[in-house]
Amino acid sequence: MNIGLFNENFPPIYDGVSMTVRNYAHWLTHKGHNACVVTPDAPGKDDSMFEFPVHRYFSLPLIGRKPYRWGLPQFDRGFYRRMQDVPLDLIHAHTPFSSGNAALKIAKERGIPIVATFHSKYKSDFERQIPFQFIVDRMLSGVISFFNQVDEVWIPQASVEPTLREYGYRGPVQVMENGSDFSNLDVQTLRTLGRNELGVKEGETVLLFVGQHIWEKNIGFIIESLSLIKDMPFRFVTVGTGYATADIRKMADRFGIADKMLMLGQISDREQMKKVYAGADLFLFPSLYDTFGLVVREAAALNVPSLLIKGSDASNGITDGVNGFVVGYTSKEYAQFVQYLMQNPEIAAQVGKNASTSLVRGWDSVLDDVLERYDLLLRKVKR
Repeated sequence: MNIGLFNENFPPIYDGVSMTVRNYAHWLTHKGHNACVVTPDAPGKDDSMFEFPVHRYFSLPLIGRKPYRWGLPQFDRGFYRRMQDVPLDLIHAHTPFSSGNAALKIAKERGIPIVATFHSKYKSDFERQIPFQFIVDRMLSGVISFFNQVDEVWIPQASVEPTLREYGYRGPVQVMENGSDFSNLDVQTLRTLGRNELGVKEGETVLLFVGQHIWEKNIGFIIESLSLIKDMPFRFVTVGTGYATADIRKMADRFGIADKMLMLGQISDREQMKKVYAGADLFLFPSLYDTFGLVVREAAALNVPSLLIKGSDASNGITDGVNGFVVGYTSKEYAQFVQYLMQNPEIAAQVGKNASTSLVRGWDSVLDDVLERYDLLLRKVKR
């Protein structure tokens, strides 16, 4: 099959969706298919590192959302002409925005099927940037209009469906979970290397957050919670970048935990990320924004349990005290549970091991299911 994967961002811009698209393209190629990625242009790109072609189009910086880009394929005079030379049997859009609309246009022109995955809680992004509810509602209407035009809509787990329904989508959905590119690892060796590189002191607990440094991810909630137990021996490590990075530093200083915080910035080297994850004792992910939480699975692959918020989409699949921990949405309760796990490290260690066997599924296996679904859709369209 010739598969086009369309997304709003791709390395060197890293987040859960861009990593999902990268793994789709890698494993489709590995399994003998022709995959390509279509995405906005980005400074610092090096597409020669990929074993599949990446087709980029004109973009501008997205104000207030660094390092994200505003894709403008309609202003790239050669983009659609270049795409005419790319063979495609099926398109998979991972965004309802510029790349998604380009995907829809190309799919309709060629008469080929298009699948779209609903990855994010777009309403939260709109409401942060736009003070007028009627504009937010109109933009959400545009998102749903996009999903109404594709042949099949996928979600990463069943708990995401109510959000999609709340936005106004009434059509059928197909659950297609995400995977992890971490497997068959020497966790103990990676843990030793990771803790040495992080400079962890004897008796110090490493608390980790990985993801976009944006307020929607609830990093402020983490800082507020940890400030309640700042006399405990911990190191709070973050990986990622985003519009709130500078303000997060200021907040940590204001709440008196700046000296306990280590911000590593964006790490694109996956081998290095394995060591960072393995060096942690607990993964902090109180996000109410994420629809899946791929980073929770990545942490689990390195035997690191996560502490999440009860009822969040990211906590779906977590059994409290078995393969992760869930607590109520108050900084006091969150802090108390962090302290409890710091004082009982054997509990966190055992739950981390349980998480590695129950939460982690390799992308190789996931793409077998994806290919089966692609094939069904292609046969349906041909009929």
